[in-house]
Amino acid sequence: MISIIVPCYNEEAALPYFLAAILEEAETLLAELGQETELVFVDDGSRDGTLDLLRTAAKENSHIRYISFSRNFGKESAMYAGLENCTGDYAVIMDADLQHPPAMLAGMFRAIAEEGYDIAAARRVSRKGEPPIRSFFARAFYKLINKISNAEFVDGASDFRMLSRPAVNALLRLREYNRFSKGIFGWIGFRTKWIPYENVERVAGETTWSFWKLFLYSLEGIVAFSITPLSIASVMGILFCATAFLWMLMIILRTLLFGDPVAGFPTLACLLLLIGGSIQLSLGIIGQYLAKTYLETKKRPIYIVGETEKDCQKAGRD
Repeated sequence: MISIIVPCYNEEAALPYFLAAILEEAETLLAELGQETELVFVDDGSRDGTLDLLRTAAKENSHIRYISFSRNFGKESAMYAGLENCTGDYAVIMDADLQHPPAMLAGMFRAIAEEGYDIAAARRVSRKGEPPIRSFFARAFYKLINKISNAEFVDGASDFRMLSRPAVNALLRLREYNRFSKGIFGWIGFRTKWIPYENVERVAGETTWSFWKLFLYSLEGIVAFSITPLSIASVMGILFCATAFLWMLMIILRTLLFGDPVAGFPTLACLLLLIGGSIQLSLGIIGQYLAKTYLETKKRPIYIVGETEKDCQKAGRD
């Protein structure tokens, strides 16, 4: 069986279109490949009518399940919850806005079942419809993270992928509180087939991923999969020591050879601002790693379930 995991956050507008498309594709998978499917929706604390739609869908179709969080924990937690609660031999992660084409599922299954891959992942070959500034920073991020990290990051890689059960089990072993799935997928390894596809616009609704949220998410990935930023403080310390020595030598030579008086306040002010700013930058970098370590040591759960389809069925019987 194929488990299709769908994280949802305020997807009331897009969900009816997605349900129609994915149920049609489920019939195709059963008819052509003999694979049954289960749909595992994870409601990430939505504030619109997403949960009501999922309750209705679960009542009408026994292959539909849902998990509703007690509050918004984020997409990373939603994906982990879906993987932890799915029962299929294969697991698919895809969005509810139809930017991940359901028609690709059959090709993903064949890549794993017939070609021997462990993971079949979708990779965008274009960023059509995306703001140019976002595309620029996205490409810059992938270039940077691949240079400073030992995990594999593929430019254009999306969360849309099918995983074999061994790959799912490997992911579930990584119970990190601060999760960055694009790095985790690459870190666990396994044979991966990248399937290219063109970028697709949302079928309805608006994305909740602003530029600022994506920027913070990228910082999360850098902190989670590289310790290179920690070396910045040491490098800056060495540079400033060398600069101070050369500057001091230059001042002595100017005074002894040319009788040139030492420049006063402007030079001192610039040096203090430069050194003070560098110290603050170094402390900020160290603080990011310390904060992540602090959150990990708390051992808080990755998510908290508020309701599932079983609770809804029980309430209906009562």
